[in-house]
Parts: sequence; structure tokens; C-alpha cells
Amino acid sequence: MRVRLESIVVGDQAKALKFYTETLGFKVKTDIPAGGARWIAVVPPDEPDGPELLLEPCGMDFARTYRETLYEKGIPYTMLASDNVQEEYEKLKAKGVAFKMPPQKAPGGGPTIAIFDDTCGNYIVMYEIGNR
Repeated sequence: MRVRLESIVVGDQAKALKFYTETLGFKVKTDIPAGGARWIAVVPPDEPDGPELLLEPCGMDFARTYRETLYEKGIPYTMLASDNVQEEYEKLKAKGVAFKMPPQKAPGGGPTIAIFDDTCGNYIVMYEIGNR
């Protein structure tokens, strides 16, 4: 088994699409109407057939409550990988991305991580691959 599709609940799909494509650099793989919302999946630009990130609307109360509670408690919703967290941090900071935590080594000798706000109601951990 392997992960091919990961979803993240976002407060506003249009805002999320803009952030994840224009700021983070993902490319749209799928964007189709889905009963008042949209089925929006983005992929890494260098992996068009790679894992997809589904920008899921929070149309149900329990999904909204879950997302809002995580955010209020400062708990990241998911993790995204980077080859170089410090370099990515500098690039995103220059684009105005708000970081909850700048790059640092994870506790227990883990990878270098940073935590940013995706502007859609989520904190996201960025971790350095190959450094785990």
C-alpha cells in the first residue's frame, strides 16, 4: 500500500487553491464541481502523477469543529515534505507566509521542521526529507 491521496479540510476552497498553487507552488491536477463545492486536487510540480493533496471543503459541522480545534490548540493538520526546510522557509517568508515556528530540529533528533499557517485555517508542518 501507499498514499496516493491525502486530504486537508480548508475553510475556503478558492483561497486554499490560490495559496497552495501560487504560494506553495503545487499544480492543479483536478478541479471539478462536486455538489456546491469542488473536487480540487493539487500535486507537486515535478510529480504530476504523484501523490495528490485534496483541498476538502469543511461543509460538515464536525469537520469544521475538528479543523478549528486543531488550529486553536496550535496543532498542525498535516505535514508536507521539503528537500531543504531552511531554503523553503526563506522563500515562503519572502512571500509573506506566517510561520508559527521557524526551522529547527524536531525533538529526539528528528528532522528539521518548521510550522506555517496556510491562511485557510490550518497549521502545516514542513519537514526535511532525508534528514529523519
